[in-house]
Amino acid sequence: MKLSCNQLAKYLDHTMLKPEATAAMIDQTAFEAIKYQIASVCINPYWVKRVYQKLSKTGINTCTVIGFPLGATSTASKVLESRQAIKDGADELDMVINIGELKAKHDDAVVADIKAVADEVHHAHRILKVIIETALLTDEEKDRACQLVVAGQADFVKTSTGFSTSGAQVADVELMRQTVGDAIKIKAAGGIHSYEEAMAMIDAGADRLGVSASVKILNGAPK
Repeated sequence: MKLSCNQLAKYLDHTMLKPEATAAMIDQTAFEAIKYQIASVCINPYWVKRVYQKLSKTGINTCTVIGFPLGATSTASKVLESRQAIKDGADELDMVINIGELKAKHDDAVVADIKAVADEVHHAHRILKVIIETALLTDEEKDRACQLVVAGQADFVKTSTGFSTSGAQVADVELMRQTVGDAIKIKAAGGIHSYEEAMAMIDAGADRLGVSASVKILNGAPK
């Protein structure tokens, strides 16, 4: 499959999650998203209100992260963080799964964590994506994590934070699609730097891509 620049832009969450990001860097990210009409801008919660104001009336969503990047905050903290982010203008929220509880096979705890945030997010008619951090999981754990994300009633399952040992892999996206089928959508994130890499993720089953190299990727699209 080949997508044009305009078509591919609708798959992208233009991302600026660096801890050292300044207001100027955040504003530049929003400016680029508006220029290319990208699906959303994904930033840390501190910047949600600023980005929401920049994107107002553009049709571009404001996306933020919850329990990021480790996923090891309490469920109550994730819920409160989600509530504040929504109040500040977030349209989409990407939460990190409780990875330790997943690996310990405490599946009920993992589902409860997701469901609590999903309830908060869906009550406000927003979108929830759940990051499973594939780099830290076996294939069996990836499969089980996807099933738990579905059980927790999230809207997307997402590969990676981009802050672990590796990011999205085509094989992981294929596995995730095989597991979830059409039940929920898939977001691939981390390490996607070219048009060819972006298209490989979409061909594997990704519905959305989290990328910081959006401009480079879009400029590599067929003219």
